[in-house]
Amino acid sequence: MTAEPPLPELHRPLAVDQVGPAGLKLELRASKAECRALAARMAIPAMTEFVCRFRLTAVPGGVVLAEGHLRARAERVCVVTLDAFETVTEERFRLRFVPAGAESDDEDPESDDEIGYRGGTIDLGEAAAEQLALALDPYPRKPDAALPDTAAPDADSPFAALARLQPRR
Repeated sequence: MTAEPPLPELHRPLAVDQVGPAGLKLELRASKAECRALAARMAIPAMTEFVCRFRLTAVPGGVVLAEGHLRARAERVCVVTLDAFETVTEERFRLRFVPAGAESDDEDPESDDEIGYRGGTIDLGEAAAEQLALALDPYPRKPDAALPDTAAPDADSPFAALARLQPRR
């Protein structure tokens, strides 16, 4: 007997056939517990808000085009000062849900990302979480944080002494 994989932190399944010819607009909002779980997944101190709005359009072949706008309020750690500070991340994105195995081989970085699905159900929550992971700044810096000045090597440093030992060309 195989164990079922654990559900993602933000699980919002939607049957593909619910996206009618006119399309569908949805908003997902993470609960406090889901925000805590997302913060742990993203390796950030805290997340206080996560909202994602989707506009879904059915395309022939079982494909669902998703246009999204996410907004997340999180606590981050400044890479310069190591102080915690609040950030707001907003991102617009497009992606395509396609039946598993029907993903394209297109390697164009400008083309829409594709997410395969099985059983006629897509997971909007997991898609939103993946987009958040891509949107988060990997090197967050407080607005007033400044990098320290890097001075020229000190004439008495060990590296300066080694440089003097090198033969001149």
